[in-house]
Amino acid sequence: MSKFKSDFLRVLDERGFIHQISDPEGLDALALKGPITGYVGYDATATSIHIGNLITVTMLYWMQETGHRPISLMGGGTSMVGDPSFRDDQRQLLTVEQIATNIESIKKVYSRILRYGDGPSDAIMVNNADWLLKLNYVEFLRDVGRFFSVNRMLSFDSVKLRLDREQSLSFLEFNYMILQGYDFVELNRKYGTTLQMGGSDQWGNIINGVDLSHRMGGPQLYALTTPLLTTASGQKMGKTASGAVWLNDELFSPYEFWQYFRNTEDADVGKFLKIFTRLPLSEIARLEALGGSEINDAKKLLATEVTAIVHGRDAAERAEVTARATFEAGAIDLSLPSAEIRKSELNSGIGIQSALVLAGLAASNGEARRHISSGAVRVNDALIDDEKLTLTDASLLPEGVIKLSVGRKRHALLKPF
Repeated sequence: MSKFKSDFLRVLDERGFIHQISDPEGLDALALKGPITGYVGYDATATSIHIGNLITVTMLYWMQETGHRPISLMGGGTSMVGDPSFRDDQRQLLTVEQIATNIESIKKVYSRILRYGDGPSDAIMVNNADWLLKLNYVEFLRDVGRFFSVNRMLSFDSVKLRLDREQSLSFLEFNYMILQGYDFVELNRKYGTTLQMGGSDQWGNIINGVDLSHRMGGPQLYALTTPLLTTASGQKMGKTASGAVWLNDELFSPYEFWQYFRNTEDADVGKFLKIFTRLPLSEIARLEALGGSEINDAKKLLATEVTAIVHGRDAAERAEVTARATFEAGAIDLSLPSAEIRKSELNSGIGIQSALVLAGLAASNGEARRHISSGAVRVNDALIDDEKLTLTDASLLPEGVIKLSVGRKRHALLKPF
């Protein structure tokens, strides 16, 4: 039973989204009183956002579903500085053109999850470059910078960790938390925004905005963060052998995305269903209670529902059909993830280790060798134990591809062109 009275916070609480709230009672009362406006900021440091961002986008979805107005803030300005939080080194500086390209690339994910428009609860997408790039530096220092205590900023875990390791923190990066705090104040001025949400690593940055509003004579603002999501085995969620789980299909295919959630650990099924799907809690409780082989049905439903949210229902159903054909029928499905190889290169022969790296099934030749020595690698469903095996055009199946597998659940095709 949730302790919150507002639908918004009750839903977030019951589904496991809440880690910290700056003033739980105050925010609950405000959300109960009438529609509020809240936002999450996303820096455009890549052409896609990833699984970790999906958690906060989903919070914006539930905000909208319970009658409030969500804002997705694109960090066109802050991306030029780079968030130093819990990083060992400075982010690579991006050009204005790179940032603009990244923003355009990641917009399509938001439009599948949030409803944008001009209505009272329709989502708004704004870019902090609209005000940050116009700031007069000296005026900004006098009007905003004077409210930030360097002593306090140095005490934040995100900064302290970097300094404790005796790693450089540039003046540029040190300004990031000031800019993020100012974003909150500016969004309150422009849109009446009273809530900022984010991951638990953003708590210090968000609280800066709450404090800044108070010091500048503004209204009471609120902070809400989600817990760091880990798997039952203690691993940080969202990483695979080949890298991050991206939400754009050109970086991580719908099939790979579906398969990632299909491979969820048994103990995580209920938690992930609550956070990533829109299924009723009563249905999730039933699925969570399944035991034995039946839990696999819950995993398939989890995979299909999350993939449908991110990539669309058609892509989700195609991924499920591909998985069924690959694992249950033993067929070669040509929609499996694939890598292209020149016919001339295949005619000359490519080593199995290089082939696994090319197909994204290993990050390096060394990792490929370890997979082979552990008996995890198959070529065209035949077990391989020779780390010096060479694949040629003679290895092609009748479908004109070579099927590579690592373990039972990771597959890819080599396609000559």
